[in-house]
Amino acid sequence: MVRSRSTLHVAVEIDGAGAHPAAWRFWGRPPAEVVSAQALRDSVAVAETAGFALVTFDDRVVPASSVDGSSAVAVGRLDSGTKAAFAATTTTTVGLGPTVQALTTEPFHLATALASLDHASHGRAAWVVGVDNSPDVHAAVGSVPRDPAAAVREARDVVEVARRLWDSWEDDAVIRDTATGRFLDPNKVHHTRFDGEFFSVVGPLITQRPPQGQVVVLADASLGISAQLDIALVAESDVPSIAGSAVVAGDAGAALVFAEVEVVLDADGVSAGRRSAELGGHADWPDTGRFRFEGSPTDLVEALTSLADVVDGVRLHPAVTTTDLYILAREVIPALTASGVHSPPTPGATLRETLGLPWTASRYVGHRRTGGA
Repeated sequence: MVRSRSTLHVAVEIDGAGAHPAAWRFWGRPPAEVVSAQALRDSVAVAETAGFALVTFDDRVVPASSVDGSSAVAVGRLDSGTKAAFAATTTTTVGLGPTVQALTTEPFHLATALASLDHASHGRAAWVVGVDNSPDVHAAVGSVPRDPAAAVREARDVVEVARRLWDSWEDDAVIRDTATGRFLDPNKVHHTRFDGEFFSVVGPLITQRPPQGQVVVLADASLGISAQLDIALVAESDVPSIAGSAVVAGDAGAALVFAEVEVVLDADGVSAGRRSAELGGHADWPDTGRFRFEGSPTDLVEALTSLADVVDGVRLHPAVTTTDLYILAREVIPALTASGVHSPPTPGATLRETLGLPWTASRYVGHRRTGGA
């Protein structure tokens, strides 16, 4: 599969103090501000002003435990959906993608919350599909871990039913006809009638169709559900491997493929290598399998430009938000934009429009409610 494009879409993960477990020790704020609204507002504002296409918010039902019971890792966090909803009120152009867990969240509630986020943000919502199958996470909600194959099947079903629910209201279902006292046309609101292996949903959604029609859906390409995705996320440690996995995900049906890139940059006269060593002196950065870049902003621009030959975009994971995100915003994104590799979102555009993804009509157009959708 040969790819050709003029731009590289750039997303960034913003989770507390940064991607590195010891980031909170170096970000220059009190540890308690990991969960502060002001810190979140500041980070999202930096990303939006710089011209990132999308910010994502990681999440886990149960916060990670401290390393060896010590205070090596800051464990506090806010729910990702709450963070995205808050960011919707303070932003106008950047996409907002919370991680929502598919195995421990009721699918109907999940679809409703994401549709509501799309309305609140005027068409800038995304969903990072979480598939945390850990025993402590399931215990927190009263469920049990799935075997790996069942977890994938359930995640596939959750994505499918969410997409059906987003389509359950046709775009012109709301008529607000004061003369007849009708708010909506019942023939344009449909039951989904999904009866699967893990759950059943009748529908329709209690929220009208999202402004984008379909919220943008991202998930790890390794799940094997690329045909259902708007963006498949490729986590490989080197460019050749990224290229190979991108081809596989694209051939499997993913509309776009993004590479996952962890970033530690030279900052204030301190080399990226030294910064990485200092962070590592407090906590190990687990090997996530992602491409990990350590170096100068100029070298990162070169690396990202080369990745434009093999993927549609990247999702960057700054090691320390207040350092690496700010350098990305100040030096890397402007350089990519100036060279024509990256284009910032256009004011008023939906996230789908920013990413070049097509809008589609509801799958139920033409179905009458009485006949079953």
